[in-house]
Amino acid sequence: MTTIRILSLCLLIFIGLLLPACMHAQQNAAAHMADKPLFRDPVYDGAADPVVIWNRKQQQWFMFYTNRRANVKKARGVTWVHGTRIGIAVSKNGASWQYLDTAHIDHRPDSGYTYWAPEVIEHEGLYHMYLTYVPGTFTNWNHPRSIIHLISSDLLNWKYVSTLDLANDQVIDACVFRLPGGGWRMWYNNEKDHKSFYYADSPDLYHWQDKGPAIRHRPGEMSGEGPKVFRWKDRYWMIVDNWAGLGVYSSADLLHWQRQQERLLEHPGQGADDQAIGGHADVVVNDGRAYLFYFTHPGRAKAHPAPDTTVAWRRSVIQLAELKYQDGRITCNRDEPVKIKLIPPGSE
Repeated sequence: MTTIRILSLCLLIFIGLLLPACMHAQQNAAAHMADKPLFRDPVYDGAADPVVIWNRKQQQWFMFYTNRRANVKKARGVTWVHGTRIGIAVSKNGASWQYLDTAHIDHRPDSGYTYWAPEVIEHEGLYHMYLTYVPGTFTNWNHPRSIIHLISSDLLNWKYVSTLDLANDQVIDACVFRLPGGGWRMWYNNEKDHKSFYYADSPDLYHWQDKGPAIRHRPGEMSGEGPKVFRWKDRYWMIVDNWAGLGVYSSADLLHWQRQQERLLEHPGQGADDQAIGGHADVVVNDGRAYLFYFTHPGRAKAHPAPDTTVAWRRSVIQLAELKYQDGRITCNRDEPVKIKLIPPGSE
């Protein structure tokens, strides 16, 4: 091999090593400081239960959320968390979000229908939503709720496919994750079994077989809802809303789950609208980093709680924090400013 060829080969190797580092540095330089709070719904002031996904056609990030009707006057009982639609906010980078619309969902068989807690994924160019459906607007919690399957090609218009046959008629908060060996797994909250987390498997996202409990809660134990499963740091993680901060579980096989002792977002933060516990979250793993999108009720801060009949007590906002990995556990400092530039899938 000639000297020139050796030098050329060395140069190519050097460029191959340097280019990823340069691209990463450029991405960091293009990152923006996330807003605090990250998003506040301009219609009802009750954004909750966020889930974030990339819209390939529009080339921007979509955030779906339960659009609670926090500012409705003279709301009886819990009617303000019923009769809800699914809001959509959009962002180019994940740092700043603007309200777009509510999702156009064609499943409305009952008067005063309620939509809660969307889960949205993309597979082979088609978007799938697994949505909690409640058949009306009610003053209490004693009514049926189911999980329905919808599909969309644009993330705006959604076609009803089916109502899933799960444990019973009071199930909420689906989370769907692709299994490493093929097929899909869904975790959801079984409210009739002390709000335990159950799971179901599917080969194709359309046909689901219920498998029973994944994490069972006994009477008197810390229960919760809103499971979110993701892969990060060579481990599977599940984050759940314990109503006392976010519980964390880890697993090596997506079947056996070990609970982390510390909860996330249990203690008040110092940032704007962030002095209350964090609730029902989504996690976006992007460019090796993990971002936690969660919601808070600013009016429920322990230091200065608002009366529970007021808009101040009901309203909620979306917040953002970055997860950290340390000694086999996940931590989170909600007061640390987040610099973020989400990268579209496939370009990481």
